[in-house]
Amino acid sequence: MNVRVLRTELKRSVAPWAGAVVLTSTLAFLYLVNGGWWSGTTAWTAQWTPLALWTRGLLFYLWPLAMGLGALQGLRDHRSKMSELLTSTPRPARHRAGATAGATAITLTAAFALPVLVGAVQVLANTEYTHLGWLPISLVGALSLVAGAVLGMGAGRALPSVLTPPALAMAAFVFTALMHMSLGRTESVTASGLTITEPKPVSLLSPAVQEVRDVLVTLSASVHAGQTIWLLGMAATGFALLVAATPRARLVALTPVLAGAVLALLVLPSDPRRIYVVDEAAAAPVCDGPVCVTRTHQARLAGLAGPGKEALRLLRDALGGRAPVSVRENTAVLPDGSTPRWSRETVAFDFDDDIIAGAKGEELTRALIAKGMVPGCTPAGWSSFGGDEFARAVAVGWVLGDLGPLPGTLPADMRRQVDAEARPVWKELTALPRDEQISRITAMRTAAHSCEGEAFDVLSGGASR
Repeated sequence: MNVRVLRTELKRSVAPWAGAVVLTSTLAFLYLVNGGWWSGTTAWTAQWTPLALWTRGLLFYLWPLAMGLGALQGLRDHRSKMSELLTSTPRPARHRAGATAGATAITLTAAFALPVLVGAVQVLANTEYTHLGWLPISLVGALSLVAGAVLGMGAGRALPSVLTPPALAMAAFVFTALMHMSLGRTESVTASGLTITEPKPVSLLSPAVQEVRDVLVTLSASVHAGQTIWLLGMAATGFALLVAATPRARLVALTPVLAGAVLALLVLPSDPRRIYVVDEAAAAPVCDGPVCVTRTHQARLAGLAGPGKEALRLLRDALGGRAPVSVRENTAVLPDGSTPRWSRETVAFDFDDDIIAGAKGEELTRALIAKGMVPGCTPAGWSSFGGDEFARAVAVGWVLGDLGPLPGTLPADMRRQVDAEARPVWKELTALPRDEQISRITAMRTAAHSCEGEAFDVLSGGASR
């Protein structure tokens, strides 16, 4: 492409405005809206994969916007009443279309890349784990903006009406919404009776991704391949519509996007569990003796090792041969609504657990003891308050010989409720003969780790408090 022509397009086309709108919208969402992208290990500035996934998630709004702005650009020849004049010039239509599409592609790619670069600078300061597994996620995101804009340009030229840009943008927004709601998800009931939804392959035709809930989760390679095929078909159709001069040519121009959709659905994974997968390299263990974290959080091992070893020692003193022998960051990623199952040999934890997140030193030791005794049976993706918290308070008090508040950010009224429920049971438990105490604690741990029965009911002698 001629540099002079490209410079002219950048000055006179919608391309700079499209880039500016995408850039400012992205930064406004990330910095002005208090969303999930600011908290915990999945913050967009904490690790590479969450950075890529959170910025991709914004395509829910940005992709329709790019398509509408592309359609506005496609109306330029019609608005200036130059269509007949341009068809009489010797310059091929594909050259003119290439210059316009190229200018738009450059500005949108730069607009998407700049926020990623801003986040990358902060990620470099926050983690020791550097990898390139996040790059395909962002590259497909940039491609989706370019493909959507080019398709919009082609639609604007094929349907030269002032209603085309807003109608196309709204249609794209409705499409992305449906792909992440009813049409793109299937409903099922878990063994515990909870109703959950899982993504269908067709939902992956939307370039946006779902909310980031686990730092170890990434998109599979087949998702990248299928979405790339679909987006390339979309871009090819948009370009073909830009150069098409007859109604028949415009109909033929639809072939790439239709073929791309069919091929993409053949490549995209049909099993929901193969869409979002665990990054095995990121989940690899890094250990200091019996205390292990994932490679993603290897910088936090130094602060965890001492409290972790102390927690294991205290648990061994209290439980003897039944005590756990290791502390490990939990790498299991369960479907929403699934009930977890735990090993009594290991203290499994997540850095996003409320009692773990802000704990250090002795508080962290206390939190790890709590996780080793009562790991928690709340279904994945859900939140709850009640029996698990009460049982943890009693169990930690039994191990340490003193009932005290657990680490975490529970409001004061909930802390008072935990103490009110746990203190009578703790006094009753510690008043029993040692053999009976051990028996109840063992039964409680069995219920807590298998998630069959109520751990707090077991501690209280079978009667719910």
